[in-house]
Amino acid sequence: MKRVKALVVVLAGGAGGRLELLTRERAKPAVSFAGTHRLIDFPLSNCSNAGLSDVWIVQQFNPISLSDHLANGRPWDLDRTSGGLLTLQPRMGHDGRDGFPKGTADALWRNAPMIREFGPEAVVVVSADAVYKLDYGAVVDEHAESGAAITMVTTEVEPGDAGRYGVVQLDGERVTDYVYKPDEPATNVISNEVFVLSPEEVLDRLDAIAEDSGELEDLGQELLPQLVDAGRARAHPFTDYWRDVGTIEAFHETHMEQLEHPPPIDLDDPAWPVLTHAASRRESARVVEGARVEKSLLATAATVAGTVERSVIGRGATVEEGAVVRDSVVLPGAVVRSGATVERAIVDDCVRVGKGVRIGEAGGDIALVGLQATVEEDVPAGGRFPEVEDD
Repeated sequence: MKRVKALVVVLAGGAGGRLELLTRERAKPAVSFAGTHRLIDFPLSNCSNAGLSDVWIVQQFNPISLSDHLANGRPWDLDRTSGGLLTLQPRMGHDGRDGFPKGTADALWRNAPMIREFGPEAVVVVSADAVYKLDYGAVVDEHAESGAAITMVTTEVEPGDAGRYGVVQLDGERVTDYVYKPDEPATNVISNEVFVLSPEEVLDRLDAIAEDSGELEDLGQELLPQLVDAGRARAHPFTDYWRDVGTIEAFHETHMEQLEHPPPIDLDDPAWPVLTHAASRRESARVVEGARVEKSLLATAATVAGTVERSVIGRGATVEEGAVVRDSVVLPGAVVRSGATVERAIVDDCVRVGKGVRIGEAGGDIALVGLQATVEEDVPAGGRFPEVEDD
């Protein structure tokens, strides 16, 4: 069967405010995961494993934090002479599409001329803030056979979480209703921010919305309800592991789930590996005599001389003798000095936790220490260090 010509657009420009200090100095897709990866590795690996090689990344907020990691697409075999990975920066021009996108629909509309010129038969639009594995190619093939204008990948979430997303109602695979972030969700079935669309029809509708209102924001505000009302939207139910890690609590909980054996999502599965721009010359993790490690993940070049329980210790991180880390996520390059205790906390990249300092506590809300901070005083349960004023 002839392969559908597909273009993948990764929307990687959001500021990720719900991740607080983790996205203060970096784009949300650049946030570390499991001590070895970054969030953008999941959609890019899905592209690579599915054989989709034309991938465009829309950047906006703090793009430098992501650009080094992308390495021209090399880790995902997307560094091609023709096609491959293309990074789209905000631009200046004379067609009214210049400047910074105001949301997902606006980002798609601003790049519509380039998409039309490329001429794909299907466009896959994904965000980069969830942990999951999905064969985008299979969804593209389904979409092409269906004749729909858009296919929404849907999943079920806890009823109390549904209001954070676009909530859908279904009749078989047909989407009969879509409400963007409702106060009272009708179901717990949500659109998980993976879409496959027929470009000609959808881009024409975006042009009409822009001309009518003069302003576009997110796909869920006008475009998706229009397509649903016109009977042009279908669903691809996704029942495998999917976690939105867009909040501090979800980020911590998803890491704790990865400590199970086997983990809910295997990053090293030969059949569908989650690829990353890894530091290949780093040495193995080291556990010093007298250290104690229980139900934890230790990334390459990590050193543990203290006690680590039910925690993730990132690449090159250090837990010194006499230090204790429990129920926590310590991201790459961080150092927990002798006598310090880190409990139910997230410690960001290259943080220095001083001797005898206590961060968080058992049973408390998640404490958070931001990028490259030096901590010389206790941070209580639910605390944030450093404290920053809202912009």
